[in-house]
Amino acid sequence: MTADTLLERITDYGNRPDPYPLYAELREAGPVVRQSDGSYLIGTYHEVAALLHDPRISADPRSRTAPSPGPSQDAPKPPFLRLDDPEHHRLRTLAMRPFGPPHTPGRIAAMRGEITRITEEVLGGLGTGREIDVVDDFAYPLPVTVICRLLGVPRKDEPLFRGWTDALIASADVRPADDTTTERDRAGRQARTEMGQYLVDLAEQRRGHPTDDILSEFVNEPDPALRLSREELAQTAVLLLIAGHETTVNLITNGVLTLLRHPDQLDRLRREPELLPNAIEELLRYEPPVHMRERIPLSDVDVAGTTLPKGTSVVLALASGSRDPKRFDQPDRFDPARPDNEHFGFGSGVHLCYGAPLARLEAQAALGALLPRLGTAALVQDPPLYRQNAMLRGPRHLPVRL
Repeated sequence: MTADTLLERITDYGNRPDPYPLYAELREAGPVVRQSDGSYLIGTYHEVAALLHDPRISADPRSRTAPSPGPSQDAPKPPFLRLDDPEHHRLRTLAMRPFGPPHTPGRIAAMRGEITRITEEVLGGLGTGREIDVVDDFAYPLPVTVICRLLGVPRKDEPLFRGWTDALIASADVRPADDTTTERDRAGRQARTEMGQYLVDLAEQRRGHPTDDILSEFVNEPDPALRLSREELAQTAVLLLIAGHETTVNLITNGVLTLLRHPDQLDRLRREPELLPNAIEELLRYEPPVHMRERIPLSDVDVAGTTLPKGTSVVLALASGSRDPKRFDQPDRFDPARPDNEHFGFGSGVHLCYGAPLARLEAQAALGALLPRLGTAALVQDPPLYRQNAMLRGPRHLPVRL
């Protein structure tokens, strides 16, 4: 095995349970490692951080002029997550207005009691002395219910958007450029179109009849300069619904798995529950829900003596950077009290996840409620069955005996 096959090996499903030895190999070979498909792979903390803050580095897949490990270039205009400023800033600002600070500063804080109630409701159905699937029985229902309440999406329609979400996530995965993905990309585009139409139709039902949810606020914005177009509404609503639960499912599930693998730290958290917020940050570093992001240089960019050519696909291995020993002491050790924990769990730079406060709140509620039960819980299968996706990495099922 050579370094130019690292992306291929990292995305190989056989390495999904434990990609961290490959990340260590990447850091030793780096900071910049050219891949056999012509892309570049970077996994060292300081280089990843610099590129996430570099205005010469684009998030827009349409900037590519070389082979890519992402969706095809004929894909429709991407959501603001994959756009550059100034268009990214405009759409992100409009999306944030009904979601949180500075325009709606109390919305997420006001959800704390509701999130606690939803958590207790979901937890109450689990019972004791039996086997559960942490994903399907707990980690998935909680954030889905919360984001549905925020957006104003009927919970009964969850089977619809779960199928759309699976197709979209599959098409958005990072993969080698020579991977045959025509059918996966087609299914993703169709899912995005159908899901967007569903959410726009839902929003239109509230035009002139406002309700207390984000879709209603989008269509009832009184200032014409601050309104989203129909296409922008569809793209933004799809992004919020998917991002509002997918990564949180992984965060909660990875958290349970990590705590059960580290019973000494689990016992410590049960004795010192005040450490839980800090433990969430350590989970975001140690077993993050998002492992990679693709970026494209808008001009030739030098990184540690290697030139990243304009238009070339550059894959930033965020999870590798968060375990870089040049930045973190004993990075492969799970330490809930770790200080100075500036990880890449929510990205960095202008694309820093603005849903991070909600995800943290949900993870604290979920793991805090589970802590009393986990002391006598046991993993039924380790490693568990993982999702196919290498970018949004997490167990597909996590059977646990309570």
